[in-house]
Amino acid sequence: MDTAAVPAPLLIACALGIEQFALRSGDPGGAGGPVTVLRTGMGPKAAERAVTRLLADRALDGAAVLATGFCAGLAPGMHPGDLVVAGETRGPDGAVTPCVGVERLVKELGRAVPGRTVHTGPLTGSDHVVRGQERADLFATGAIAVDMESAVTLHCAVRAGARPVAAVRVVVDAPEHELVRIGTVRGGISAFRVLRAVLPAYYEWHRSLLLPRR
Repeated sequence: MDTAAVPAPLLIACALGIEQFALRSGDPGGAGGPVTVLRTGMGPKAAERAVTRLLADRALDGAAVLATGFCAGLAPGMHPGDLVVAGETRGPDGAVTPCVGVERLVKELGRAVPGRTVHTGPLTGSDHVVRGQERADLFATGAIAVDMESAVTLHCAVRAGARPVAAVRVVVDAPEHELVRIGTVRGGISAFRVLRAVLPAYYEWHRSLLLPRR
């Protein structure tokens, strides 16, 4: 009988169809175990429903969860196509979820998309698209980027059971580069191309979690 341990799975969660398409059209090789790409739908409520339902599947017990997709940058000087690796996510309700393997993700993203700027810091959640003064107000709290699903996704993931979690977002909209519709301007296209290229970094992060500790 084969008693070899089955590698822990990886769940990659995104909200939008265009994000899912970018991820599925990226390099599929190099995964350290079974990979599921989940499209949750837009907004925190949709993310909570989708992630909670999927993680009820025993096949995903202990699965690492990585929230990804596009985000709005909060810091002046950010540009579309920059990457944000969350040190923690902050929910609209105040829930804080620490992320795992941040330094490894930053290193692997540098390899996957050389030349792109990678920012690290708190990623905050919102239940609506953030514009203007609200963006500045969130930046004043210490957050460097905002999206609607990452914080809820990671909070639901750890609530469902102990597991490593992380969040990586691609800036599609920044203080000096606000965009109206994704995919219709240069910034949206740039962010799409970056998201399509990052899968190898996610796989290496996942693989590093599977290595025995010394």
